[in-house]
Amino acid sequence: MIIEVLGPGCAKCASTKKLISEVAEGMGAEVSIEPVTDLMEITRYDVMSTPGVVIDGEVVSSGKVPSRQEIRVWIEERIGSADEG
Repeated sequence: MIIEVLGPGCAKCASTKKLISEVAEGMGAEVSIEPVTDLMEITRYDVMSTPGVVIDGEVVSSGKVPSRQEIRVWIEERIGSADEG
């Protein structure tokens, strides 16, 4: 699972990346967390407010630091989808 954190590298972006890492590790989920700081790349996702979170190409959040519960749900949904396919 590839999780991209979109933003200029601000404190909220760093916090988002850290939270995702902690939640994924706690769940035993294998994720690759990639920061995306290039403005042109960020605008490709139609994200106007950062931090943005993209999982496997799908924007799941923008403009806020997500909660641990939100992150957990995103990962669980994708793990469940992977198990079904």
